[in-house]
Amino acid sequence: MPDSPTSHQLVVDVRAVEKSFGDGANRIHVLKHVDLQAKTGEIMMLVGPSGCGKTTLLSAIAGTMRVESGSVRVFGNELENMSGGALTRFRAKNIGFIFQQFNLIPTLTIAENVSVPLLIQGLSSGKALKRSREILEKVGLGTRWKDRPNKLSGGQQQRVAIARALVHEPPLVICDEPTAALDAQNGEIVMDLFREVARASDRAVIIVTHDNRIFSYADRIARMDDGEIVEVKDQQHQTAHFEHEHAIES
Repeated sequence: MPDSPTSHQLVVDVRAVEKSFGDGANRIHVLKHVDLQAKTGEIMMLVGPSGCGKTTLLSAIAGTMRVESGSVRVFGNELENMSGGALTRFRAKNIGFIFQQFNLIPTLTIAENVSVPLLIQGLSSGKALKRSREILEKVGLGTRWKDRPNKLSGGQQQRVAIARALVHEPPLVICDEPTAALDAQNGEIVMDLFREVARASDRAVIIVTHDNRIFSYADRIARMDDGEIVEVKDQQHQTAHFEHEHAIES
């Protein structure tokens, strides 16, 4: 099976996925027979009220959470059939995951933090640091590369986490609220970078967000509610619709 994408190909194919947490009377059905597809060359956004299953679905696609039933295929690879080691290697090569928590290593400089995915892939430390400094420039932190995370604001740490997810040029980028800690200007910088990833590099970007400022960057918007995908619409026809619904939910 292929493990890398080609132009306009199906990247993510989620079919009839179910996921629950807890036992007995405390069991919560978080994902209910979810279907979702994403292709190269697009930015897809997942929106919906808090607790509707967006982050759980994102984790299943990223391979950081196993599902109970159904199928999650990424670049044609069935994640549920992979061993732990194979799945870790697959994620390291193919997926950049931006968490809500920044997960930066406090004892490393921000350039060293960003270089970690490259070191895992076997790049020399010198080349890894050079590449990390280049992408830190793109997110507006080129002069801060020697600083440690505790010297940065929350928004700056978010941009470091984004740079780390993109530095090894993964064909699939998965983001959980990537602009939540950013002001409007830095949010635009980050979204322009995601657009560059999805367009110029012919990759795919999937973003969970409540931030209606960035809806216009989406090619498609999938709305979730109570563990289900209730609709998927092209952005060009639906941005105003989703912004209105988001305002109601907020």
